[in-house]
Amino acid sequence: MQKPESVTAAVLVIGDEILSGRTQDTNLNYIAKFLGGLGIDLCEARVVPDIEAEIVAGLNALRARYTYVFTTGGIGPTHDDITADAVAKAFGVGIYYNDEALKLLGSRYKDGDFNDMRKRMARIPDGATLIRNSVSTAPGFQIGNVFVMAGVPMIMRAMLEESVAQRLKRGTLVVSATVSARIAEGRIAAALAAIQKRFAETSIGSYPFYREDGFGVQLVVRGRDHAKVEEAACAIEDAVRAEGATPERARP
Repeated sequence: MQKPESVTAAVLVIGDEILSGRTQDTNLNYIAKFLGGLGIDLCEARVVPDIEAEIVAGLNALRARYTYVFTTGGIGPTHDDITADAVAKAFGVGIYYNDEALKLLGSRYKDGDFNDMRKRMARIPDGATLIRNSVSTAPGFQIGNVFVMAGVPMIMRAMLEESVAQRLKRGTLVVSATVSARIAEGRIAAALAAIQKRFAETSIGSYPFYREDGFGVQLVVRGRDHAKVEEAACAIEDAVRAEGATPERARP
């Protein structure tokens, strides 16, 4: 039997505003769900400040390890938007004004408004291809296995959905099953460990909850083999019953 294909990814979130708490990042959650729908496993995420050396180090570590890397933030017109330069340095290439990007941006602004700072958004590393931006025109870019996108959520989503998605290799979709039970997770922990060992090709997670009407746990099985996921979920249900509780299937 052919082993399901695994396509992996990482996200590099760039920006002092994220680390300071001034801005709450919502892009990571969206990217994770979007990639999951394509069968791509998001395996790691890092947040780095607007410091070139940190961006370069993070990017080089991630792009060597995963199929794809997605960056968000730092491609605007201001002095602290240094992502493009950092990416060029990470790849060891030059960075220049891209003719197509200049044309796109020039068409957006009135005469006299397309100043030198706005033109910075047209500086693209050598060898990169543009990622179109249907919201505010300023493009992102792809170089190698790295996709450089805006930090503004609406713009990032447009780039991802309209331009990036069609460039990505699909993996085998992950399926899941969720068993919910009114039981302390400590009572089921030993049985859960044994079931995980038995079904090593799946990933089993335990997520306790606390509500006004009591406590319990959701036990989630994930994997690419639907039959194995279902077998593991049934084994979990049996283990819950053995502890005197009633298992219920819930939405993941």
